[in-house]
Amino acid sequence: MNTRQDQLKAIDRLLTIMDELRAECPWDKKQTMESLRHLTIEEIYELGDAILDEDSEEIKKELGDILLHIVFYAKIGSEKSQFDIADVANSICDKLIDRHPHIYGDVKVANEEEVKQNWEKLKLKEGKKSVLEGVPVSLPSLVKASRIQEKVAGVGFDWEEPQQVFEKLKEELEELQHEVDVDDKDKMEAEFGDVLFSMINYARFLNINPETALERTNKKFIKRFQYLESKADERKTPLSDMSLAEMDIFWEEAKAL
Repeated sequence: MNTRQDQLKAIDRLLTIMDELRAECPWDKKQTMESLRHLTIEEIYELGDAILDEDSEEIKKELGDILLHIVFYAKIGSEKSQFDIADVANSICDKLIDRHPHIYGDVKVANEEEVKQNWEKLKLKEGKKSVLEGVPVSLPSLVKASRIQEKVAGVGFDWEEPQQVFEKLKEELEELQHEVDVDDKDKMEAEFGDVLFSMINYARFLNINPETALERTNKKFIKRFQYLESKADERKTPLSDMSLAEMDIFWEEAKAL
């Protein structure tokens, strides 16, 4: 692995390249924080894919792309005399020190849960009126639900046992089924949302990340369905012409792989 000196040298090299690109490249010169925003979001998702695939080479590359974006935003900020990369780094350093009094102060904690609770209490002391202010409005709903539940749990608004959450989930499922039986679409949607929210909450109690769990299932389904497509192609038979029983044979084969 690289030494700390090598690491700092590499960051300095990236900052120099960013300066050169911003001064000389027509595309880089035109970029704004707004134009980079959607690209940054894409890079985050690509990193997420690489992590789930446990592809260390891709993780390294995607982290590099994200680091470039951080440096790019800092460069634009410096051009506007708002902030530079040092301000960005010092800002997070100060926050980490302030939010970890059990490391940099005299606060004692017994476990990870107490660390989370202290974190949320400290944020309220910093002037936030609600623990939910830190949940971005634009987060995907599944991720947002997880963050909401983590935030409120951090100040003690939580169930005590996983079984309580599971019972709540069963209750929500019964309520959903009732609305399905009476065919009330609006209430069905509301109850379906409650079921999802309870499922995400239950996942938290099981120490399962629901986003990761669902994406693993997505990848698994895609792999199996593409196997089914390959078998249909071998038989020169369109999937639409195959019976469900025939498809099921190949699906079971895919599951066994």
